[in-house]
Amino acid sequence: MGITVSKQPRKQRKSLYNAPLHIRRKLLTAPLSKELREKYGIKRLPVRKGDEVRIVRGSYAGMEGKVNRVDLKKIRIYIDGVTRERADGTPVFVPIHPSKVEIIKLDLSDKERRKIIERKKGRIVEEETKKEEEKEEEKPEKGGEE
Repeated sequence: MGITVSKQPRKQRKSLYNAPLHIRRKLLTAPLSKELREKYGIKRLPVRKGDEVRIVRGSYAGMEGKVNRVDLKKIRIYIDGVTRERADGTPVFVPIHPSKVEIIKLDLSDKERRKIIERKKGRIVEEETKKEEEKEEEKPEKGGEE
């Protein structure tokens, strides 16, 4: 998901570091679990505080927990139970990139989030019907001319 048209990694990184908040929010998107995909009919959503996630890649793979904090500046999330100890022994949360997790339980206490899900679900249904209509138009009708 490039923000710039440039292929240069330097400019790709620069555009990520200087991205505005509405684009950074989209960068915090994580896939839904298979059960949630079937239930809501969408594949991914931005992670929010209160969601329950499962880490699928990295040294903390397999761990589950509730999202404690979302850091838009660093594009990282902090999960309850995923901590390490500092040199003085105090526990500190480990930052995890949202692409390395899958959402297993959504926090639907916000009505706006329900509207977002319904909106995305409707968009997907519209796209599927358009694809089906295009396939039907492409098929030539048999018969009549020989």
